[in-house]
Amino acid sequence: MAGAIIENMSTRKLCIVGGILLVFQVIAFLVGGLIAPSPTTAVPYMSVKCIDVRKNHHKTKWLMPWGPNHCKKLKDFDEAVSRQIEANDIVFAVHVPLPSKEMSPWFQFMLFIMQLDIAFKMDNDLKENAEITLDVSLAYRDNMFDDWEEIAHAIEIRKLKCTFGSPKTVESEGRHYDCDFLPFMEIGSVAHKYYLINIRLPVNDRKGINVGIGEIKDIRLVGIHQNGGFTKVWFAMKTFLTPSILIIMVWYWRRITLMTRAPVLLEKVIFALGISMTFINIPVEWFSIGFDWTWMLLFGDIRQGIFYAMLLSFWIIFCGEHMMDQNERNRLSGYWKQVGPIAVGSFCLFIFDMCERGVQLKNPFYSIWTTEVGTELAMAFIIVAGICLCLYFLFLCFMVFQVFRNISGKQSSLPAMSKARRLHYEGLIFRFKFLMLITLACAAMTVIFFIVSQVTEGHWKWGDITIQVNSAFFTGIYGMWNLYVFALMFLYAPSHKNYGEDQSNGDLGVNSGEELQLTTTITHVDGPTEVYKLARKEAQE
Repeated sequence: MAGAIIENMSTRKLCIVGGILLVFQVIAFLVGGLIAPSPTTAVPYMSVKCIDVRKNHHKTKWLMPWGPNHCKKLKDFDEAVSRQIEANDIVFAVHVPLPSKEMSPWFQFMLFIMQLDIAFKMDNDLKENAEITLDVSLAYRDNMFDDWEEIAHAIEIRKLKCTFGSPKTVESEGRHYDCDFLPFMEIGSVAHKYYLINIRLPVNDRKGINVGIGEIKDIRLVGIHQNGGFTKVWFAMKTFLTPSILIIMVWYWRRITLMTRAPVLLEKVIFALGISMTFINIPVEWFSIGFDWTWMLLFGDIRQGIFYAMLLSFWIIFCGEHMMDQNERNRLSGYWKQVGPIAVGSFCLFIFDMCERGVQLKNPFYSIWTTEVGTELAMAFIIVAGICLCLYFLFLCFMVFQVFRNISGKQSSLPAMSKARRLHYEGLIFRFKFLMLITLACAAMTVIFFIVSQVTEGHWKWGDITIQVNSAFFTGIYGMWNLYVFALMFLYAPSHKNYGEDQSNGDLGVNSGEELQLTTTITHVDGPTEVYKLARKEAQE
């Protein structure tokens, strides 16, 4: 009777905890959907064609598209031809942001893509597989009257991928090609108020530089940055969640250290998962408001990579430790076949990120996709990582199948047990299935919300209420995985409750001093777990 009461209380507590976590999950989605604005903003910029007259004692090498010291402008290239201005003397200037606005550190990053307006002309056709050479410079200042300070300068090559929907005849002259967007620039911080981009298209007929690229009419840029309002909500969530996970981590590890036995593998992995979640949560981004930390994007990728690697490893070890007929447990080396693909895939993605964002720390105009060698290298890393991910999921699905098959086999032996013991093991099986269901729900919600955020317009409007779907996706999924880790440490912390020296009816069948925890590895202070004993006995039979 005592065992039944204990199991009923445990199940009721589990339902209460699940309800509380569900409430916090709904709040996480509502914070992003109702409070935060859209995560990012895209701003189109049209470059201004300036005449570089430094040969005539121009005071500065930076050409401003507007303002009191704006450059001498050209309306179009027909004017340049009539005035006998060479292509090498033309600079495309873009000021970020638009007039009467300022950039802010709350924007966190800037990403720019380029679109070229190329007109068809019979005597200046666009060659197949044409490449355009860009001489680009980036500068900043924090006052409209200060001098521009250079951030970066580079000569970059981009491949043109354009199509022409009409026959290439005289009648089609002046019509524009349909060209793909080109990656232009990415910078990991917005520490200054004003930025200036100067783009030159150097022409050298002898070396074949910028020859056969068609007649370029205009250069357009699209700048993408994080919204300041979303950044503040994001920082607030991180600041709130960091102490929450830290507190449960300290509590969890303290419960383990109070045990008279050494921590088992599953407990160590759960604690490591909590550490990786805390690593993501720590709001070091607050420092980016006052410091020009361009490496924050790369640092964020590394933090996420560590967490996802630990999460995938946890799922494998969690299933493996619940395979009751498995002889080798509590040893990380027993999972090298399953954890190996995770390590290889994570390493490949890390190298790819270092080749892209790592190089951008020195040259923000760099993109690994702009050269054939870079593209092949990037695709190789991504393909290897994809293969490792597929192998991992095959292993995981196989292990989940084995676990449920073994549990079904064990359930047939439950009727032979005493009532209290049977109820106890039924509770353990229920909790395992409960956690597996929660895991699948978290993974499914991540995929579903990602798809929804990609196919919708970014927000839903219900009457006077506007829901930002993309913001809800970010805050909701981020909060969900925090709650998942919180629930793991709460539910799988060892319990120090004793059932007493002697139960009056002897139903429980658990020796005095045996400590009960919310896993299938109920560790006795003097030896292996009861479930292990049960598994080994049935395996031998």
